[in-house]
Amino acid sequence: MAGLTIIIPTLNEEEFIEQAIMSASFADEILIIDSFSRDRTLDIAKKHRVTVCQRAFDNFSSQKNYAIDRASHEWIFILDADEVIIPELQKEITSEIRKAGPHKAYEVKTVRMFMGRQMKYGTAKNDTKTLLFQKQHARFGAKLVHENLVVEGSRGALKHYILHYTYRGFDHFVSKKNHYAWLQAREMFDKGKKANIFHILVKPPFRFFSEYILKRGFMDGFPGFVNAYINSYGVMTRYIKLWLLQHQQK
Repeated sequence: MAGLTIIIPTLNEEEFIEQAIMSASFADEILIIDSFSRDRTLDIAKKHRVTVCQRAFDNFSSQKNYAIDRASHEWIFILDADEVIIPELQKEITSEIRKAGPHKAYEVKTVRMFMGRQMKYGTAKNDTKTLLFQKQHARFGAKLVHENLVVEGSRGALKHYILHYTYRGFDHFVSKKNHYAWLQAREMFDKGKKANIFHILVKPPFRFFSEYILKRGFMDGFPGFVNAYINSYGVMTRYIKLWLLQHQQK
């Protein structure tokens, strides 16, 4: 039977890493790809049956491809350190691998937990990612953030989901948005795109309106407001950072 490696990228994930590892314990191998964490992430991880490799972070795609090359098994599942594979999904993954069906990859639903609430609207609605795939038929593309998995062959969809704990404090959430904004700005800059006043003044409020009103983020209560507001802030900072790159400033 084909084996399964679950890859968990980490950088200072001491708060969540243990629950991620525990939910991945059904796999044949758990591979931690760490970007030189400065907290207790690796101390916690090494208490469990894991393989650890370290690499300086440059972008998400390269980091994950590096880990894929070092995986020992045919099937790969990518699990972020703040995500949990529920028991029903564990069984479904094992079953699909045993079937050896026609699909080379599978999409998985993500249920977001934010500020103690399960998010059902806004950008959280219908959130799916291709997380399970055969090593020889998939590779992450060149995008620096929100990386895309390029699959040679058909994709299926699993019924069950992972839990994604996106919130571990307001400062961390804003810091994460700033980190993504720099990566996205660099990606756009490398493609020759330029920021203008429209991007900075119009796109952020429209993002808030789209997420909070059109996609009914208000149905998620105060967490829905915070999520939409910070996401619109992320759009604004992305284009400000692009403008700074254009003018060779930081």
